[in-house]
Amino acid sequence: MASICDKDIPLRLHNIDAFIASYRNSLHSLRATALEAARSQSELAEVKAKLREAEDELVKALAVKTRREAKRMALKEAIVSVKGRIEDLKTSIQKQRTQNEECATVVSHHRLVLEVSEQKSNESSEHRDEVQEAISWYNRILGFQIEGGRGVKFSFKNINVDNPNEEFFFTIRHEDDVYTLLNCKPSVKDTDELIHELNNTNGLFKFVRTMRKKFQEVVAQGRLSMTTNEHQESAFISASGPVLSISTITEDNDHQDEPTKGNAHLQKQVNRRRVKSAILSPGSASSVRQSPRLKVRK
Repeated sequence: MASICDKDIPLRLHNIDAFIASYRNSLHSLRATALEAARSQSELAEVKAKLREAEDELVKALAVKTRREAKRMALKEAIVSVKGRIEDLKTSIQKQRTQNEECATVVSHHRLVLEVSEQKSNESSEHRDEVQEAISWYNRILGFQIEGGRGVKFSFKNINVDNPNEEFFFTIRHEDDVYTLLNCKPSVKDTDELIHELNNTNGLFKFVRTMRKKFQEVVAQGRLSMTTNEHQESAFISASGPVLSISTITEDNDHQDEPTKGNAHLQKQVNRRRVKSAILSPGSASSVRQSPRLKVRK
């Protein structure tokens, strides 16, 4: 029994030594593993730190990229806006050119109109001078005057050769496109027909000329009746000459030549009226109605 135990002790000691050696190897491996684990943890911490730094760099890069993208979009929008402004400017420049061309056309047209108006103004000034000369001629020769008021008064002189300052006039009124004769001195015939024709034709100048002729006819008729009466008186005086001579002998010797002087004076008046009637007859007045300047223009 003791020999068996003695034989087992070395074996068991060997096993114990082997166990202790394996335990020591295990401890060494555990230490190596622990060191490896610690080293791995430090490496992991370093990797985590580097990862954090990479994440920060990524965040920064993304922020930079975002800013650059925003700048790019803003620049793109600015380019689009500038292009739109350029198109608007091109359109406005084209419109301005068109307006300038239109203004140049209008200016040239107005310049032409101005030149034509200046020519017309010069012509109208010459025509106005001629009209003023003609009016002054009518006022001087025919005694023609126009006055405004309730109506338009047309007056004439130089119609009656015995009294050239005697005024012949008529007044007409134009209202609601209708002419009305307000008064007429002296009164003439056929005024209703003349006013009716004036309202139909609106020929005012013809009406004025016709009224002057009517005044001349009235004067001529009065002169004719006066001449007839004078001839009758002259014939009566000639027939009653001896009786008047006998009657004057009985009255006063100082008045002896009065009938003869009266006859001579009456005959002189008749002759003078005939001469004036021949000078200022309707035919002679119409023959000198225009001024010499107007005749030359014709």
